[in-house]
Amino acid sequence: MRSLLTAATALTAAALAFGPAAPAHAQTKQLTLCWAAWDPANALVELSKDFTKETGIGMKFEFVPWTNYADRFLNELNSHGKLCDLIIGDSQWIGGAAENGHYVKLNDFFAKEGISMDDFMPATVVGYSQWPKNTANYWALPAMGDAVGWTYRKDWFARPDIRTAFKAKYGRELEVPKTYDQLKDIAAFFQGREIDGKTVYGASIYTERGSEGITMGVSNVLYDYGFEYQNPKKPYDMKGFVNSPDAVAGLEFYKSLYKCCTPPGASNSYMSEGLDAFKSGQVALQMNFFAFFPGLYKDPNVGGDKIGFFVNPAAKYQFTQLGGQGISVVSYSEHRDDALKYIKWFAKGDVQKKWWTLGGYSCAKSVLNDPSFPKSAPFAAEFLKSMDMVKDFWAEPSYAQLLQAEQKRVHDYVVADKGTAKEALDKLVEDWTQIFKDDGK
Repeated sequence: MRSLLTAATALTAAALAFGPAAPAHAQTKQLTLCWAAWDPANALVELSKDFTKETGIGMKFEFVPWTNYADRFLNELNSHGKLCDLIIGDSQWIGGAAENGHYVKLNDFFAKEGISMDDFMPATVVGYSQWPKNTANYWALPAMGDAVGWTYRKDWFARPDIRTAFKAKYGRELEVPKTYDQLKDIAAFFQGREIDGKTVYGASIYTERGSEGITMGVSNVLYDYGFEYQNPKKPYDMKGFVNSPDAVAGLEFYKSLYKCCTPPGASNSYMSEGLDAFKSGQVALQMNFFAFFPGLYKDPNVGGDKIGFFVNPAAKYQFTQLGGQGISVVSYSEHRDDALKYIKWFAKGDVQKKWWTLGGYSCAKSVLNDPSFPKSAPFAAEFLKSMDMVKDFWAEPSYAQLLQAEQKRVHDYVVADKGTAKEALDKLVEDWTQIFKDDGK
């Protein structure tokens, strides 16, 4: 999930080539694809040159910085605009886009062209394509797999003096954490420690209030402690699930991690702040989406042999927050048939393989289940594990109100020190119950 995001990259829309991807004389038709402005978008521009070569259909790209991504394109959809023929929309948009008629339903097209959702990782089909969830109703093709993972300073973990000091304090070797308790110990160990004459800190985690940051961060802990969005046997029945004792314990843990082990001034951190903290050598650990890991690995200061990657740790359970998006045909497009040709082309196995090699995150089983995949990138094995344990936020048409409610309740408790974890989650149940009642659910 990434919809109402803060700046996640230094790229701006102006930094990307919006023009056709091949010589104009070869193009008699043209499609506009809308997405966010970030590194994977550059990879898609390069990939799409092959589509133009094969079909003669030119490609334009409307890429908007993450800060404006949701506002820009949700306004476009709600106004029935014709700018976007194709859109890579957030997973949370599926419910509203389907019920409001913004996206073309793809079932008949998939059947006609022999495109099977069984060829894509199940979590991405549910997360990016289906509405209602867990039904065979498809509104997008899984396009950009993503999930929350972690980076760590592999070079610091390897230093004999640091390893000796950690073992003396905790009685075990300094290794990649498998549980949240282990992660907190590591973060606390590094908090305020001096390394090479510089004071460093434990972990960068999500605390941002304005869009979705702290919800995306705390979810990783809540899921692992036992939080559930609703009663599995009774939709929209949330009491005792959202605010269960296990969920309360998870929220208390997240606050304790924030209070003990984050850099000074980290009260409003999300993706870009995490990247900055890690790149500048401030922190030993960083929570962030896998989409940014290729760029971090290439970073001249903290990449290469200095960086390592691991999946979200466990508590009582082990899950992680889903990110990523599907690609849809906009129902208001005047070029639907050509847009569907792009979907058909993008679904091809060889295209999906090239998508991964260029820096996109394929959702195709043919790519992810290839025996060579885990070794295809330093973070590939962890990405594969993560996509097998993802959960996602509500995809209801009212997801924005649901999200705003959680942002407020969680941030008030974790960062602003208002009330208890139990009170925060009790109030969240009240908020969400009212929203669903207003929706007639």
